[in-house]
Amino acid sequence: MARTPEAPTGATPDASSTKDGKGRPTPSRKEKEEARKRPLVVNDRAERRRREREASALQREKARVGMANGDERYLPVRDRGVQRRFIRDYIDARWSVGELILPTIALYLVSSLVPLDIVAFAGLGLIWFIFTASIIDFIVLIIGLKRRLVEKFGAPEKGYRFYAAIRAMYFRQLRMPKPQVKRGDYPE
Repeated sequence: MARTPEAPTGATPDASSTKDGKGRPTPSRKEKEEARKRPLVVNDRAERRRREREASALQREKARVGMANGDERYLPVRDRGVQRRFIRDYIDARWSVGELILPTIALYLVSSLVPLDIVAFAGLGLIWFIFTASIIDFIVLIIGLKRRLVEKFGAPEKGYRFYAAIRAMYFRQLRMPKPQVKRGDYPE
């Protein structure tokens, strides 16, 4: 005599019939496609302009941050390349007299407001001293930089002197792309 399996106690014979359904009919393919449809062009011009401005602002901010961090994708053409990165790191690792040109000129402009002639002459003398010292510093910078570029890359790219001199004249905090090395950490 074969035994039939018995249902556990407390269980109903048809458990699926007690389960609640989803309570609505399954949507047809046509209904699903209609729900997914969105206009390719927004009818509201003001809304479209607002969205375009937001997207543009987001893209500009992304590019600004990428450029500040030295990401090659966002750098202008004049800053791209391994030699330019080496030049930036070399300039950022050293102290430059050229960084003092703008503060000296600002100091001279403020001192020129003082009615004493001796202050104006002293300020003018200071400007000429800083200007001369920065030219000597640029010459030393270019000689050292060219030697390092030839050792590392063979021949330096065209325009490296002007690029290095302009970067050396900016305040360290205002340079773009931002300095990636600390002072004294010369590139290898």
